[in-house]
Amino acid sequence: MKKIHGVIPPMITPFSPEEDLDTEAFVSNILKWNEDELAGYLVIGSNSETAYLSDAEKQELVKLTVEHAKKDRLIMAGSGMDSARETIKLTNACAKLGAHCALILTPFYYSSSMDTKAMIRFFTQVADHSDIPILIYNVSKFTHVNISAEAVGVLSRHKNIVGMKDSNGDVPQLATFMRAADEDFQIMPGTFSAWYPALGMGLTAIISAMANCSPNEIAQTQALFVQGKLKEAFDMYQTWFPLNTAVTATYGIGGLKYACEYLGYRGGHVRNPLADPSPAQKEEIRAIIDKIRQKP
Repeated sequence: MKKIHGVIPPMITPFSPEEDLDTEAFVSNILKWNEDELAGYLVIGSNSETAYLSDAEKQELVKLTVEHAKKDRLIMAGSGMDSARETIKLTNACAKLGAHCALILTPFYYSSSMDTKAMIRFFTQVADHSDIPILIYNVSKFTHVNISAEAVGVLSRHKNIVGMKDSNGDVPQLATFMRAADEDFQIMPGTFSAWYPALGMGLTAIISAMANCSPNEIAQTQALFVQGKLKEAFDMYQTWFPLNTAVTATYGIGGLKYACEYLGYRGGHVRNPLADPSPAQKEEIRAIIDKIRQKP
């Protein structure tokens, strides 16, 4: 698989007020994103509320993404489950639907047993039996598991494990992973908060929640950096940083969906036990966006 350059949104899943899939809104977002500066799409990732989706719903969203995405764009499926067996099953189902690669979450339910040996055993078995290349997904705030650099070093040399998304926002850890990994292994930050430092480290792609609602600003930060306009790139990074904090740490997926609505996309509702933002929270999100827009 060729190296990824650019921005990938972990696509939101719009739900109706009754919490059913709103496939019309989902497709509407893809068509709008097709006109944005994106490298591809991550379907059924964390921001898709994948933990609340049935297998049938997951496969329906993959199918819709394949059907409607721009043909030159990468389609990555978040097919990680907590067992290797079920992960392989879902990954290969996504492959048959047209996904190009799979992002595999670190197993976490029995977290005290998820040591380096367990991670190597899990990802090796999945990679050995997957019909498409896989990438490791490290997101400790959800899993309470943090894959070791030793495991990354070993796994990065498997011919079917081509990269990883690290969503911890820990820049020193990104550097440690880079030292441990094979030179052809692609490491990507999973949050805009690490984007400017990651560009300085030579990383070329990002999978960011904020890309759902502000993809072009993330892409432009990279374009300015590549052009050597470092101050302009840093200024853009600093300008949009508060929105990233709002749609990840402060207001969560409900806030992200509302920001998408406010910025011209289709957010829809969340699924219980998540909650849509309150009127006061919506006002706060609008104020953050409006303040950013007012900056020269």
